[in-house]
Amino acid sequence: MYIPYLKNASIMAKYKLQINQQTYEVEADPQTPLLWVIRDEVGLTGTKYGCGIAQCGACTVHMNGNPIRSCSIPVAAASTKKITTIEGLSEDQSHPVQKAWVDAQVPQCGYCQSGQIMSAVALLNRKPKPSDDDIDSAMAGNICRCGTYTRIRKAIHNASNDISNGSR
Repeated sequence: MYIPYLKNASIMAKYKLQINQQTYEVEADPQTPLLWVIRDEVGLTGTKYGCGIAQCGACTVHMNGNPIRSCSIPVAAASTKKITTIEGLSEDQSHPVQKAWVDAQVPQCGYCQSGQIMSAVALLNRKPKPSDDDIDSAMAGNICRCGTYTRIRKAIHNASNDISNGSR
């Protein structure tokens, strides 16, 4: 278990992380969850802490293009991988999924949104024209406490159409 205030009591190691196509050099305990390195060491706070046990999806980022729960991946396991956070999708929220999210008025409290969007992007990268069942399956690990699941599904379909039509 990673406990931030015990940082100096741990064995520290240096890592070069590829995050959003930039290299960051960090020093951390090898077992520190990637989430805390992204947020506290690198300063990218779009990725959220939700549960700490990889069950809610709020901390979802891409590792080598695949969605992973950054709260459960130790930094040592991420050091040779390409990591993309919500900040890495676009500098101005112009990614088709981000635009579709706004157009479908998905966010309410917004806390789960970065994880939801990262899972949706990974789905569309794998399956550009997903069915409702594909969406439900891919998004099953992302909890929205506000219950905007129907809007999430609509936004994914809209983004899929926009991407295939080249309109965004």
